[in-house]
Amino acid sequence: MTDPTIIMEWLTFAFRWLHVIVAIAWIGSSFYFIALDLGLRKTEHLPDKAKGEEWQVHGGGFYHITKYMVAPSTLPEHLIWFKWESYSTWLSGFAMLILVYYLGNSYYLVDIDVLDMPKWIAVLISLFSLMLGWLIYDLLCKSPLGKSQNGLMLVLFAVLVSMAWGYAQIFSGRAALLHLGAFTATIMSANVFFLIIPNQKIVVKDLKAGRTPAAHLGAQAKQRSLHNNYLTLPVIFLMLSVHYPLAFATQFNWLIASIIFLIGVLIRHYFNSKHARIGKPNWTWFLALALFVVIIWLSSFDKQNTETIILNESSSFYQNEKFSEVNDIVLSRCSMCHTKEPFYEGIGRAPKDIILDSEADIVKYAKVITLQSGYSSAMPPGNITYMENSERQIIVKWYLESVDNKS
Repeated sequence: MTDPTIIMEWLTFAFRWLHVIVAIAWIGSSFYFIALDLGLRKTEHLPDKAKGEEWQVHGGGFYHITKYMVAPSTLPEHLIWFKWESYSTWLSGFAMLILVYYLGNSYYLVDIDVLDMPKWIAVLISLFSLMLGWLIYDLLCKSPLGKSQNGLMLVLFAVLVSMAWGYAQIFSGRAALLHLGAFTATIMSANVFFLIIPNQKIVVKDLKAGRTPAAHLGAQAKQRSLHNNYLTLPVIFLMLSVHYPLAFATQFNWLIASIIFLIGVLIRHYFNSKHARIGKPNWTWFLALALFVVIIWLSSFDKQNTETIILNESSSFYQNEKFSEVNDIVLSRCSMCHTKEPFYEGIGRAPKDIILDSEADIVKYAKVITLQSGYSSAMPPGNITYMENSERQIIVKWYLESVDNKS
């Protein structure tokens, strides 16, 4: 029977694959429609109630697109609703959150050097924060502040910075940035689910009943759609950040994440201005580059960690008779890179910030070590330290026996 660890790893991979596919679909349609909306032109022969039109060429053909700000006088029989891209992205992302952070190894979510707490409390905090984020954002948009686009954006940025700092005080660095991304993505998807699509359905219902749809419904949906457009690039960075320790495992990870929101806004402002044909604000690239240099500088400050605590729940890994062999294997085959001060040429920081300098470290990363160097030969890369197959088998047996005794 296949080891549950392998099954879980492939299940996580499958949802990650799905998440990337549907995210591409959502981001692609979002970018396209924002560009289309900004590029609309007023012409003399527009149909009644039409805001603008645009001609496009793609795939050997020409497309003539007309937009109605509220709705056309008559409703066509067939409408394409762009909603499942958003829903599928959030659902697949939340499934990964469950598999990797809620059901996976506790060190993914909890870092005892940050805040020592039971895993179930961390999960509750995670769930509550995602719901709270949407409620705060929605209330701000519906408040008088929502009428000021710039004022609203500044307050929302302050909220995101506060959440970045708060997550960094609660979760591991990896989980902190991931949760900030999930926090933002939840707002984006909830915009579609709770406002954009419902408003459009009201418009359709009014048209079928012969009523004139309220203009504010379209304005609200457009505001939320614009917010989604500006938040997309930071979310992508935050989701990728879990693979880069210089982003998540440094002292100022929350500040790095906050600056990324500014960089994302600058990049989107450039392209949105270009699509709207109001010029190309090239200054945005210079400012974005300057902010990126600041990020590089901030990442140079090492995070101060205290001594790792040996958890009681991991005692079976220590007590296993093969542990001394595994310890020797890891120290001889992996320590050149996975140490606080790597001495292998070209490695400035331990890959994935996984440090294996002590027995406690080896137990902490037992599953990762087994997947990377036991079940597969991914590590050491290119087998540069000549790890033997017999050594890989020892690691697997140690892990399986320890897990069995633990359960």
